[in-house]
Amino acid sequence: MNPARLERAISRRRVLASRPVIARRAFVGMVVLGIVAPPLAARAQEPKTGKVWRIGFLGTTSRTSHGAFMDAFREGLREHGYFEGKNVTIEYRWAESDYGRLPALAVELVRLNVDLILTHGTPGARAAKAATTTIPIVVTLTGDAVATGLVQSLARPGGNLTGSTFFFPELNAKRIEMLKEALPGVKRVAVLMNGTNPSNVVTFDAMAQTARSVGVDTVQVLARSPDDFDGAFAQIVKARAEAVTVYEDPLFVAQAARLAGLAERHRLPSIGFREYADSGGLLAFGVDFPDVWRRAAGFVDRIFRGARPSEMPMEQAGKFETVVNLRTAKTLRLTIPPKVLLRASTVIE
Repeated sequence: MNPARLERAISRRRVLASRPVIARRAFVGMVVLGIVAPPLAARAQEPKTGKVWRIGFLGTTSRTSHGAFMDAFREGLREHGYFEGKNVTIEYRWAESDYGRLPALAVELVRLNVDLILTHGTPGARAAKAATTTIPIVVTLTGDAVATGLVQSLARPGGNLTGSTFFFPELNAKRIEMLKEALPGVKRVAVLMNGTNPSNVVTFDAMAQTARSVGVDTVQVLARSPDDFDGAFAQIVKARAEAVTVYEDPLFVAQAARLAGLAERHRLPSIGFREYADSGGLLAFGVDFPDVWRRAAGFVDRIFRGARPSEMPMEQAGKFETVVNLRTAKTLRLTIPPKVLLRASTVIE
């Protein structure tokens, strides 16, 4: 491609460091797969006039790390006519990245007799399901809800839980492919995952098989808490991995900046979710988190109108973003191929 044309194309996607907000464009557009609207009868019932609904929120991390996502959820509630402090209240419980606290926090919410429990990630969803079989549960996003046993099927979840899901093997295979395109010489990649999150572990073999098909060997590295991060990266270096991919575990989302800093310190090209690249990771391909949190309010509204979670199909997250951090590339003395830059929804410079 003519250098001048390439520069003009890239400039349309660039994000200048001085800007407070990073521009976005959907990677493949807003496509939600396999979703059908519930029957009109399930939506016809209006919420009880004058009732103040009580939502119990079971957070796996902290208000600081996931506050922006909760803002997106509250925005979604307002779009459906629910206003916190007026016709809906939210009881917050945060595990502060200690998944062992989730079961007790879920029981607390059940004892408060909330109308619905909202949570995120497989650990939160499992804790909520273990605490109640009657209170409806909406999970904003979880990996492979069927593989982890959260639901019977995406079309008919059964039980009292529904929400949004995505497929770890396919998403992480795409990350491996993106790494390979950006760095053609890469042959060994470390995969950082949380050993306490079932959705991380049960999908590794499928993802590794796909990686082998593009000539990449994978090394599984586990980190269960921030205290494990330094040791995990020491293990990555010892295994002679040439790059690292970071799973969407809530703990890792909360600690994105620290993980990106460790990758840079060890001179490791890395890829993860959008917030990871925003925090200094080299590349990102992942679900638009604020979008799925906003959409979770739609599930809440339908349940408040009488729909049953067992009959509400789970949505497959369909809005993805691709990010290239050229500041990090410069620090690592890497040149990102033009074809990777042109496909990016966001370029950070």
